[in-house]
Amino acid sequence: MARWMEIRKGADYQALSNAFGITPFTARLIRNKDIVGEEQMQKYLHGGLLDLHPATLMKGIVEAVALLKKKIGQKAQIRIIGDYDIDGVCATYILLQGLARAGAKVDTDIPDRKKDGYGLNQELIRRAYEAGVDTIVTCDNGIAAPDEVAYAKKLGMTVIITDHHELQEVLPKADVIINPRQPDCPYPYKKLCGAAVAWKLVEALWESLGYPKELAYQELLMFAAFATVGDVMDLTEENRILVKEGLKLLKETVHPGMSALIEVNELQKERLSAYHIGFVLGPCINASGRLHTAKRALELLNTEDKALAIERAQALKAMNDERKTLTEKGVEAAVEQIESSSLKEDRVLVVYLPDCHESLAGIIAGRIRERYYRPVFVLTDGEEAVKGSGRSIETYSMFEEMSKCKELFIKYGGHPMAAGLSIPKELVDTFRQQLNTMCQLTKEELTEVIHIDMALPFSCVSETLIKELELLEPFGKGNTKPVFAARNVQIIESKVLGKHQNVLRMKLMDESHTILEGIYFSSCMSEVLMDLQRKPTMHMLYYPEINEFRGQRNLQLRILNYC
Repeated sequence: MARWMEIRKGADYQALSNAFGITPFTARLIRNKDIVGEEQMQKYLHGGLLDLHPATLMKGIVEAVALLKKKIGQKAQIRIIGDYDIDGVCATYILLQGLARAGAKVDTDIPDRKKDGYGLNQELIRRAYEAGVDTIVTCDNGIAAPDEVAYAKKLGMTVIITDHHELQEVLPKADVIINPRQPDCPYPYKKLCGAAVAWKLVEALWESLGYPKELAYQELLMFAAFATVGDVMDLTEENRILVKEGLKLLKETVHPGMSALIEVNELQKERLSAYHIGFVLGPCINASGRLHTAKRALELLNTEDKALAIERAQALKAMNDERKTLTEKGVEAAVEQIESSSLKEDRVLVVYLPDCHESLAGIIAGRIRERYYRPVFVLTDGEEAVKGSGRSIETYSMFEEMSKCKELFIKYGGHPMAAGLSIPKELVDTFRQQLNTMCQLTKEELTEVIHIDMALPFSCVSETLIKELELLEPFGKGNTKPVFAARNVQIIESKVLGKHQNVLRMKLMDESHTILEGIYFSSCMSEVLMDLQRKPTMHMLYYPEINEFRGQRNLQLRILNYC
């Protein structure tokens, strides 16, 4: 059971209210996010494109621009090698558009998840060399490929790396490396996604060619913002501005591929939010790389014909629907394995699902982490070795812990919260044992803590309050929705809905005797229903929203947790 902890930050909320033209209620919610000082508060509420840091501050960008301009002048063949997820696809698109407009002779290649695996490999480089490629530009990968870069250099090729992943001990000897995580990189904000790094490079390239600065904002910023949400980056500081501005562009876009994706998912452009990127549109882009090839998602973005764009978007949506079904089966198999074995005693879960589609390992790991609140690795059988993805909890740096047993891996990489790996099959048990032997997580650290912004009776919930909460958007990792608490809530009515019977719609009444609709999502609905039978009243955590259905607008509480 998660621990609930109310956030208690001291501040003169009335003074903040007067200074920024907001209510004390909103001032408290913003202060709860550790936003302090006039400058931070101003940027949080009103930060815009002028607050973005100059691209040329990023180490390697000035050198990369000079090198690219030289190659363009020489009419050298340039190949962009991206990754097969939403960040890699968007980064590839940004670089392709950016270099093509600059006059480059440029094409792209994206690895196949099953055949090629993550990032650069010798096959990709060999293909490029045989195609007469002079210069490789990576995006969202490359920082963990010293041997592959050495191979490309041996063949006489120029290599520019653009990436955002954690640095490993040995850096590739590329001609230029652009990665804000480099310790000597003076760029102030380190948490950009791969597409945002690619966007910064294009911005600097276009500016050096005399193009209006606004051009990079109008044409490509939307894709950097889309990838920032889809790659689950922190929506703080510069990322929050990128997403905020990118959503404005998305709501007005006439881009054929993106418009088609929005249309086939039956979304209204004017009501798009970060949620729709993260849970509806983004997964369609990712499904392409998971179940087929990410080149199909890139094809959609490159499509100019509206009818063809609709056709391609429909294919991506169908793949995502298939991915959802396969994911549910994988989660069920993982839970069964944990519950019927000694795995449930482990502090770090290593679940081996040999028959699971390897592209779903990360999604399943995330779902299992939510259920058990432990770091989780899900491993599957790859072409030549066992492959896997990990998802972590706040108190466990996955990449750091993996680095302590790096001798086990054929390849690995990632962030504190997520990682990927390939490992010989015979070392799977050793991997599980070593991770758990090294694990220092305490019982307290393995208990999820849910931070509550404030207790808020149902009687305070109104459309005006919900409108006020929009000042805090876009929501996502690092800028989560506020969490409100209500005591002694009675469940007057309840009904299970949904294709997978995972939605509970309720009629709720709290101590203020206000009755509101509530909705709760759970993959363990049988356990939830048992709880409802046992307890006549419950304390609940919620977020208020407007439910629009068939032209009707009603207040609704999205229930987040209960006890």
